[in-house]
Amino acid sequence: VWDKGDGKFQARLLPDFESRQMLAEAEGKLVDGEVVFETSAGKGALSGDTLTITKEDGTEFELKRVVRKSPTEGAKPPEGAVVLFDGSSLDGWQTITGQPALWKIAENGAMEVVTQPKHTNHETKETFGDMDLHLEFRTSFMPHARGQARANSGVYVQGSYEVQVLDSYALEGVDNECGGIYKVGAPKVNMAYPPLQWQTYDISFKAAKWDGDRKTENARITVKHNGVVVQDNMELPDATGGARQKGEPKGPAPLMLQDHGDPIQFRNVWAVTAGKS
Repeated sequence: VWDKGDGKFQARLLPDFESRQMLAEAEGKLVDGEVVFETSAGKGALSGDTLTITKEDGTEFELKRVVRKSPTEGAKPPEGAVVLFDGSSLDGWQTITGQPALWKIAENGAMEVVTQPKHTNHETKETFGDMDLHLEFRTSFMPHARGQARANSGVYVQGSYEVQVLDSYALEGVDNECGGIYKVGAPKVNMAYPPLQWQTYDISFKAAKWDGDRKTENARITVKHNGVVVQDNMELPDATGGARQKGEPKGPAPLMLQDHGDPIQFRNVWAVTAGKS
């Protein structure tokens, strides 16, 4: 169930959380403190953490809210990891034009996208080739927004290959939604949690290989979203849209986080690079 703003809601019934098979869909509205859904097959009423469904023949059953939590939330960086953000400082970050970081550290210790007075992507001062990245993010609550306007950001490995960040809770799970490689591959399953809930990306990346200006091997990426593999050794034929430079890097490059105009938060960002454990 997700909030569409102005007292309107949408519900989808699936056989399980990770399925894309939709069994039923219904529009709902807020009435006297309950969200009421009506379909030809019956009615539903959401009150607190319980959705009560009354079938056409009068029988009832209940669905209880379950709050899922990523098994890697709060994961500690192993010995030798490069800690990119631990809540204490933005000294390791800069704008993509090399200026000091314009984003802020919020009251909860997270790094938060600040879109005013200037709208700009941020990147690490350190550069990377092959890497294992852990990052936690929190999408903002934007019930009136739709599509790419709904809490949009992105994690650009080497500043070039975007793993999309978007409030995609209960949506289809396509390539431009959370867990997708933008315009390259949809996530195997939509693992997006509701907005305002912390989520995790655990990314294993192998950089492209080059012989001078000739690429001999494409980059590859595996992405776990909230602990579940959504991209499995995906081949990356080229840089995705919005990359920090034209074409792919031929050597180590920064990690970039996108400022798409929405106040997304990031925390607990660290990487293990080749030769480190």
